[in-house]
Amino acid sequence: MYREVINNMVQLLEEKKSQEWIAIASSLSQELAKTAVERDAKAGSPDLEVQRLRENGLLPLVVPQEYGGIGATWSEALKIVQELSQADGSIGQLYGNHLNLSALGHVSGTPEQKDRYYWETSRNNLFWANAINTRDTRLQISPEGENFRVNGVKSFGTGVGIADLRVFSAVQNGIEAPLLFVIPKNREGVKSNQDWENIGQRRTDSNTFTFDNVLVKKDEILGPPHPPDSAFATFLGIIAQLTKTYVYLGITEGAFVAAKHYTTTLAKPWITSGVDSATDDPYILRHYGELWIELQAAITLADSAAAKVQKAWEKDVNLTVQERGEAAIAVFAAKALATKVGLDITSRIFEVMGTRSTASKYGFDRYWRDLRTFTLHDPVDYKLRDLGNWVLKNELPIVTQYS
Repeated sequence: MYREVINNMVQLLEEKKSQEWIAIASSLSQELAKTAVERDAKAGSPDLEVQRLRENGLLPLVVPQEYGGIGATWSEALKIVQELSQADGSIGQLYGNHLNLSALGHVSGTPEQKDRYYWETSRNNLFWANAINTRDTRLQISPEGENFRVNGVKSFGTGVGIADLRVFSAVQNGIEAPLLFVIPKNREGVKSNQDWENIGQRRTDSNTFTFDNVLVKKDEILGPPHPPDSAFATFLGIIAQLTKTYVYLGITEGAFVAAKHYTTTLAKPWITSGVDSATDDPYILRHYGELWIELQAAITLADSAAAKVQKAWEKDVNLTVQERGEAAIAVFAAKALATKVGLDITSRIFEVMGTRSTASKYGFDRYWRDLRTFTLHDPVDYKLRDLGNWVLKNELPIVTQYS
């Protein structure tokens, strides 16, 4: 009886702490929303936004408490990603990437790298970013004594320009799999080319980077994990997929909330509707009913997948291949639905707002632009193929360190 009371008290305390961090994220999200249209038009480096993440104490969110971090679960952390993405898809993406990378040493590194990077992140309040993109093989790494030198170009360096710790992948002659390495911000020879000019995610600063004989120390090469052949060693790729899903959901929810506010305050009913208010227009009401159902379904499926991922994460190196595959199926299903629903809602919001809502001062198009830019990095057709293989042939998806 006494143990049960203690366990209940601990659970209540954990729930309270979780609510406090969500409240902090909500307050920051409201702050970012006020300047989202202006910052989207300006593009450029998100230095001020990352500084606000740092000042609000959100950087060590998933670092375990024994390493000085907050120790949030992935279910809790991804709801914060969703919250921030409502206001600004760029910042949601940057923060989600940071959370994944701050756990990279735990999953894909040596035991020493796990300890090192968790402690460095929490003690120094560090921000992580990356340009892994294994399809881009222009970056070459070569041994030099006990260390390495890197030369070439790497694309999609999302947030790298302002990151304290930067993760890159490079190709070494004679080795099939690319090597991952982590270097600090002040490492000489790394140049941002400032060439990110895409239609969406304009505040992620996702430039290409040029490397000129950059030193990489041997202990900055990630891994091998221990044990190297465990299912857990590739599990962060699945978490990264789920993180993207919550960015999609946040962007979509932001679009829905913005459209709802516009409809209730500025929209006019269609001239032949026979009603005096847009909120009484039967077709607008129908659209909102459909959009709301779609959004709730996508959120519910993602939250279910997050619970499975957290359960799998807690198994650590004892995670089995079967359990990893089952978590991947849940995540792929959630991501596929979030993609479909997100692209639908971010385009259909104009049907419930009307012509005047297309004015550039509102910036409502940024939701679709952000989502479309992000989803093209990982075509959902391949996730649907994996799901089809599982449904018809009971084949679990192949999971790699980078999927």
